Amino acid sequence: MSSTTDDQQRDQSAERFLRLVQERRRGRLKIYIGLAAGVGKTYRMLQEAHDLLQHGVDVVLGYVVTHGRAGTEAQQQGLPTLPRKQIFYKGRMLEEMDVQAILQRRPSVVVVDELAHTNVPGSLNEKRWQDVEQLVKAGISVISAVNVQHLESLHDQVQKITGTDVQERVPDQVLKLADEVVNVDLTVPELRTRLEEGKIYDLQKVPSALKNFFQPENLLQLRELALREVANQLGRQIETDAAGAPAVAPQRRNADRLLACINTNARAAKEIIRKTSRLADRLGGAKWYVLYVQTPAESADRVGLAAQRHLINNLQLATELGGQILRVKADHVVTEVRRVAAEKNVSLLICGVTGSKNWWARLTRRGVTNDLIRQVARHTQDLDIYLVTY
Repeated sequence: MSSTTDDQQRDQSAERFLRLVQERRRGRLKIYIGLAAGVGKTYRMLQEAHDLLQHGVDVVLGYVVTHGRAGTEAQQQGLPTLPRKQIFYKGRMLEEMDVQAILQRRPSVVVVDELAHTNVPGSLNEKRWQDVEQLVKAGISVISAVNVQHLESLHDQVQKITGTDVQERVPDQVLKLADEVVNVDLTVPELRTRLEEGKIYDLQKVPSALKNFFQPENLLQLRELALREVANQLGRQIETDAAGAPAVAPQRRNADRLLACINTNARAAKEIIRKTSRLADRLGGAKWYVLYVQTPAESADRVGLAAQRHLINNLQLATELGGQILRVKADHVVTEVRRVAAEKNVSLLICGVTGSKNWWARLTRRGVTNDLIRQVARHTQDLDIYLVTY
């Protein structure tokens, strides 16, 4: 693709975002997403900032991290930059984005890098995505960036792909609130070449990165996740636009309802909740519930405090991902699951099953999930079960 065509596309992107900024009082949110560090997200944000500035837009840099990359640092030149806030923590002076200064300055657009970043204790908000939400609610439009592995609902998939437990994560709801999501794509060979040339990390870190996170198979799967996420976002936007337009013909509303069944097994519950969130998205934003049935065996006096805390955290995770929480007390889990499924008109149950290489042994052993499968197969029509292996 020629540089002229690239310039034209950037101009069109900047003009499109400018129109969004001018349309309403609530700030707009644009997120650049990529498969990994080094694909060029920060570079693209800075290019857009220059384009907006040339259109006369009051745009400032709220927080940008160049990682010492020469090309990115060159793009930063000539752009208005707000000073960072200094916070003294554990004997060190650290810097964070000054949210209050941005709110007082009230630019039309602010560039905020590293959406998944955890702020230093003592900051206005715990997470940078919370800073961004606050700015958008205040009427300031934000351009930000994140890597796909930081999305909350993809945590388990990313861990299985890369072996990395990503600690800093962004709730999917933040991405769903974005007015635009743009994939910054790079082929796997191109990305690995950039890494080998020292354009992503210091050269001494390159051999380890190539053998671990930046393995070709890892990057191919992460690239697929990023492309799929942007495609899902585009689908949601199309549905939203169609809903706001005059109806030409009757529109079929999504009737699918999902029910995730969890217990106090913390790891299994996390995987089930995240998988249900992803399935609901793929079904066009289907409504979904998370059901926890507290049996006498899981009463407060029989379950440890750690398990109770993990349960509360998982229910909070479900809320952040868009699920509705259902907590009931009952003697028989299977009976209660079937009752709730009928009451909520659920079409798909999502349950956990322990991993086993022998599928027949897995499905014939006794247990709540297996009993539920048998009951549904015998007595319930129009209800499917999706098994999540943990």
